[in-house]
Amino acid sequence: MTTMTKKKAKTPPPRQRKKVDVVFPVLEEDEFNHDEEQQKVVKHGLPWQAYAIVGNKDDPATWLLPHHTRKVYRAIQGKIGHEHTVDWENIGLMVLYLSRQGVEGRRVQADGGAILSAARHLAAHYSRAGKPLPDALAVLA
Repeated sequence: MTTMTKKKAKTPPPRQRKKVDVVFPVLEEDEFNHDEEQQKVVKHGLPWQAYAIVGNKDDPATWLLPHHTRKVYRAIQGKIGHEHTVDWENIGLMVLYLSRQGVEGRRVQADGGAILSAARHLAAHYSRAGKPLPDALAVLA
């Protein structure tokens, strides 16, 4: 005679969700307000919000140092935070254009106040992402 015993099935542990830190950036005044008319003016497929230096929002020739990807449109619409749109592959090059040495001897053509403001802006991106500041930014910002 065979005796059967019931084995209790092991219950898998409950799924644990990863904790994700959410950063809510402080936006500059009207930086990411959605304005249909404003979004029609673009430079290289990007709106003015994607640039570190913006002389005149209506004149793309005054926009310098693009450092956001095209995802910036989603940020403008409020679908994602603008920190998720930083172009980390190219931001280092933009930092070099701000530096005194420039890139191949070419430095961004802007007044000292605009350069300092752009350096602080780019430094804020590095800081919010928890990345170390490049030396060129540390000197300027």
